[in-house]
Amino acid sequence: MGEEGLRIGQAAALLGISVDTLRRWEDDGRVTLDRTPGGQRLVSVSQVQRLLTDRRRSARVITASSARNQLDAIVTKVVRGEAAATVEMQAGPYRLVALTTAESVDELELDAGTHVVASVKATSVVVSLPKE
Repeated sequence: MGEEGLRIGQAAALLGISVDTLRRWEDDGRVTLDRTPGGQRLVSVSQVQRLLTDRRRSARVITASSARNQLDAIVTKVVRGEAAATVEMQAGPYRLVALTTAESVDELELDAGTHVVASVKATSVVVSLPKE
């Protein structure tokens, strides 16, 4: 392969898809999976990057916005109170949690499984180094 590969489960998690979807994409010729001598499927880092880029290009942006960080996501859980609600989403490998109004949840008919675009706009971003 010449470059480092990711195990199929790791690649699927980064892409926000199932392992079965990656296997179907292999069958359809959308991605080429290599195999270790033990038969484990590997996906090259460059192919994962290509697939991520393709998914970003095809992501639906539903409105013009000053928020530049728009993530294609699926709602995984909604906890609705009388005035406020918590909406949990999965955007690829990232879990997002939004606090919003219960009225917004009702108007958008948000429920687990709803496809959404999560726009992230922050006044500050903290950058940290991982513990080694």
